[in-house]
Amino acid sequence: MAETKAQTFAARPQGMAGAGIATPFILPYAGIIPNFAAPPSADYGAAVLGRATIGRNAKLGASSVIRADGHFVRVGDDFFLARRATVHIAHDVYPTVIGDRVTVGVNAVVHACTVGNGVVVGNNAVILDGSVVGDNLVIEAGSIVFPRSQLAGGKLYAGMPARPVRDLRDGEAEEVAARLRLPVEAGSQSASASRDSPIHESAFVAGTAKLSGRVDAAENTSVWFGCELAANGGEITIGRNTNIQDNSWIHCRPGRRFAIGPDSTIGHNVTLGDCTIGARSLIGIGAFVANGTIVEDDVFLAAGGETTEDQVLESGYLWGRRPAVKMAPLDQAKRDLIKLTIEHYCGYARAFAAAQRG
Repeated sequence: MAETKAQTFAARPQGMAGAGIATPFILPYAGIIPNFAAPPSADYGAAVLGRATIGRNAKLGASSVIRADGHFVRVGDDFFLARRATVHIAHDVYPTVIGDRVTVGVNAVVHACTVGNGVVVGNNAVILDGSVVGDNLVIEAGSIVFPRSQLAGGKLYAGMPARPVRDLRDGEAEEVAARLRLPVEAGSQSASASRDSPIHESAFVAGTAKLSGRVDAAENTSVWFGCELAANGGEITIGRNTNIQDNSWIHCRPGRRFAIGPDSTIGHNVTLGDCTIGARSLIGIGAFVANGTIVEDDVFLAAGGETTEDQVLESGYLWGRRPAVKMAPLDQAKRDLIKLTIEHYCGYARAFAAAQRG
């Protein structure tokens, strides 16, 4: 990490900073604004929030998110975060620490973990809480690094959970990183809400979220950075205290309905069709919930899990895998985690809403 005096950027909405380049959306958390060793290169909709420290030569893709609220994020030099990728923490438990020359692919999530130098995280891959990822390795696209994993350097990892496949060839990590870093056309991204959308006055809609069509958000709900909610002539209904975390997508088929009950959580980078999710449920990071799925009350769908169309996830169970299967009864620890997540996100939402209002 460079030991030069960091620069800060005032909190502001997305804006142009030259041809084809935008400044990131910046907000403080607990009075602390992100620090940059040098101004980053950012595409539209990129957001950096709270207690984040970023090294030189950072490149942030469209709608990418670095959010440091319940703990800190520290990122080294030459960091590349592709479009719709997310970096976050675990509240008061794990920060996220990322070394130099790290490349994170499209729609990937780096969550509450430590990542070494020269690491490549493939498209749609997820690294989960408490993991320690060594230097100069590649995590294959779509892989899930389970919580508290230890990944030795110099290898290719793949699967769910991610396991070593083979040693990397000389220069292979650099080759994969170069492919992921190839430039793509950056689209525009701005926060919007239909005028007929009944958004409760206590709800938080992040400054880079995009809402279209009828979105009914009850009290103390939150829709986070980079999210895209498209009702497409139907309706999206979000119950009280429920949070839709960064870079999650809800897209209804024309005229259909998505509904989620109270006190539930949609994790980072989740993709959902027009489905129904009950109360007190949690949809884990990077999951996919197909059209017509019914998730009953008190369900935990593990990170990376995928449902099939019209599948029913029975109440009171942990579900996971691809396609999702019933894995175990929902124990008290997971019920407590769901409850704590709601409490933390209501607090985060109040803090960022205040910062966003200026």
